[in-house]
Amino acid sequence: MEVILLERVAKLGQMGDVVTVKDGYGRNYLLPQGKALRANAGNIASFEERKAQLEARNLETKKEAEALSARLDGQQFVVIRSASDGGNLYGSVTTRDAANIASEQGFTVDRKQVIIRQPIKVLGLHEVEVHLHPEVVSVLTLNVARSPEEAELQATGKSIQDLAAEEEAAAEFEISELFDDIGGAADDDDNGYVATPEAAEAEDDDK
Repeated sequence: MEVILLERVAKLGQMGDVVTVKDGYGRNYLLPQGKALRANAGNIASFEERKAQLEARNLETKKEAEALSARLDGQQFVVIRSASDGGNLYGSVTTRDAANIASEQGFTVDRKQVIIRQPIKVLGLHEVEVHLHPEVVSVLTLNVARSPEEAELQATGKSIQDLAAEEEAAAEFEISELFDDIGGAADDDDNGYVATPEAAEAEDDDK
């Protein structure tokens, strides 16, 4: 299928380009989304008439997107989820979740604008793309944790595996210290024992 693009489409072309795409991609995405028209003589002529208007609208929406991107790019949002001790989520974090948490923080984001390159199924920090405009992309971070306290620690760069290792090391150190204290007390008892003549005689009588 040949289409004429009404806006820039990543990896496909710029506004006004006539490109060939798969029929399914054109019918199910480009045409319904208003991103393109079938490249026939009538639509090409219609585009040429509307070109100035489309370019002006594109410029306006791009400026709005850039203003939002200036505030959104680099933001980190906390997402609380249940997970196993190993850090695996009971479920996953979706584009809808990302859009909702950003909207709750005052940013107008639609889930269709959110791109998650790798499924988010474990705790930790995950980068997510937000395509605010065909030419404007922001990157935000989702801090997925089991509690606000855990999220704070993850924000410093520590993973739950690091935290678990630290807790295990601390526990082993406490146990080691306890045994050292017990051993030291026993040595003190042995070293501090002095047999008096009366005690020695009592020991002999016992024998």
